[in-house]
Amino acid sequence: MSNVHLIDHPLVQHKLTLMRRKESSTNSFRRLLNELSMLMAYEVTRDMAMQDVEIDTPLEHMTARMIDGKKLVFVSILRAGTGILDGMLSVVPGARVGHIGLYRDPKTLTAVEYYFKMPQGMQERDVVVVDPMLATGNSAIAAVERLKELKPKSIKFVCLLTCPEGITALQKAHPDVPIYTAAIDRQLNDHGYILPGLGDAGDRIFGTK
Repeated sequence: MSNVHLIDHPLVQHKLTLMRRKESSTNSFRRLLNELSMLMAYEVTRDMAMQDVEIDTPLEHMTARMIDGKKLVFVSILRAGTGILDGMLSVVPGARVGHIGLYRDPKTLTAVEYYFKMPQGMQERDVVVVDPMLATGNSAIAAVERLKELKPKSIKFVCLLTCPEGITALQKAHPDVPIYTAAIDRQLNDHGYILPGLGDAGDRIFGTK
C-alpha cells in the first residue's frame, strides 16, 4: 500500500459523502464530482516539474516558477472518466487530453477496448489516468498496459473510490504506478461493484439509470 495515496482532506471527504447519498440528483452528483476533482488535482500534481521564467511585475523584473502544462496528459477512461477530467482541466487548462474507450464485459468482468486516442510525443509527457472507480482493476490494468506501449515519462492513476481487491490487482500488474484515491472502501460484491460505494458512476454522472 506504500504506493497508494489517500487524499483525506476534509473538503474532499465532505463532497464524497454528499455524492454517495442515493438521493443526490444527477446535477448535484456532476457538480460535486467536478469540485472534488479540482481538489484532488492539487495533490496529484504536487510533484510536477517546474521551470524558471522571466516576467515583469508592476514593480520590477523577476525570475518566477511555472509548470509546463503541455507536458501533462490527462487520460480519461470512457465514459465515466470524463467527470473527473473536466475538474482537473479547470486546474491545469494547458494539459493535453487522451481517451481510452473500455467497457466491462458483464459476464467475465474483463475490459474490452473500443477506442484509443492520445496526443503525439507521449515519450516526453507525464500521464494521469482518471476513472471514478478502481473496482476489479481490469479496466485500469488494460489502460495502463496500452499507455506503457507509448513509453510516457510517468503514469499515475486517479480515482474517487477503490477497494482492497482493485488496489491489489493494479499493484500486482503495475507496481510502478501510484494510485491516488479519496476512499478505500470495504470490498467488491459478486457483480464487481464497490461496497458501500456510490453505485455506477457513469449512470449517476449522465443520468442513464
